[in-house]
Amino acid sequence: MSTNITATALARDAKEFLVFKRAMGAGYQRAEFVLDSFVRFVRDRYGECPAPLERAVSEWTARIEGRKAVTVGNEFGVVRQLCLFRRRSDPRSFVPDHAVAPVKESTFIPYIFSQEEVLALLDAATQHEGRSIWGAMLRALTLVMYCTGMRLGEAARLRMVDVDLRRAILTVQRSKGRSRILAIRDDLVEELRQYIRYREKVLATRGADDPMTLFIRLDGSALPLHAASDALRCLLRKLGLKPQCGRSGARAYELRHAFAVHRLTAWAEEGVDVHAKLPWLSAYLGHQNLLGTEVYLKATPQLLQLASQRFERHSRAKRHLR
Repeated sequence: MSTNITATALARDAKEFLVFKRAMGAGYQRAEFVLDSFVRFVRDRYGECPAPLERAVSEWTARIEGRKAVTVGNEFGVVRQLCLFRRRSDPRSFVPDHAVAPVKESTFIPYIFSQEEVLALLDAATQHEGRSIWGAMLRALTLVMYCTGMRLGEAARLRMVDVDLRRAILTVQRSKGRSRILAIRDDLVEELRQYIRYREKVLATRGADDPMTLFIRLDGSALPLHAASDALRCLLRKLGLKPQCGRSGARAYELRHAFAVHRLTAWAEEGVDVHAKLPWLSAYLGHQNLLGTEVYLKATPQLLQLASQRFERHSRAKRHLR
């Protein structure tokens, strides 16, 4: 039996669905944008006449030619979740099959910073002199991202209450629907202590009220995410790690990739069972499951070479025993 629905009823269901998801702890900001797009499409195509939901989903999914499969799949997944939510109150309601927008593996290959490139980026950040973005702050931000694998948004949103240098921990509040506590090394603790002293001087000099965020601009205001992103992008272009225009090349986000790959590589060089460590790394990075962490195992030729060498040693040992 086909399911027919008006745009008004669909908008109501989408609103209830968002309330439900957010009550479960999900932010769902991007999903709200997708659902608004779907409702507008149904209203523009069918007005307030009852629309066949199955046809509406198929037409909406295919509305733009040439889009990447991963983008289509992500948007389709949100609408499918809405349809599953509607089935709670109407067991006969239509739910699209995954075949409508099959999920395909992304071919995107992240840029993995070398340790030398990380050091060069830190040096450039330390020397940066801007009207609002200052070197000590930019250095501390870069260190937090690289030493913890935090996303840029997570680092930029850190508050002073999230920083416990006595216990050497940072708290990431409600990111991707959950919070996590990160232990940090003593050298990062000392870097943050020094930055916080500079931070106090900036606030005192400007006579500004403390915004209670860890990272602040020279005028004492909280560091906006877009300003942090722009500053780091400029440094990457200055170092030649990113072209002067366009979206290609290294991104600040890939400090997170570098953290994961460098940690895995260090474990491999130490002879540690990397797969046994993956759940720990996954929890530290805030991944929802191991699938998001396993991609780093094939991220660099160095990791693959180390794995090959270990396998060869293991094979030789077995042949010798025979």
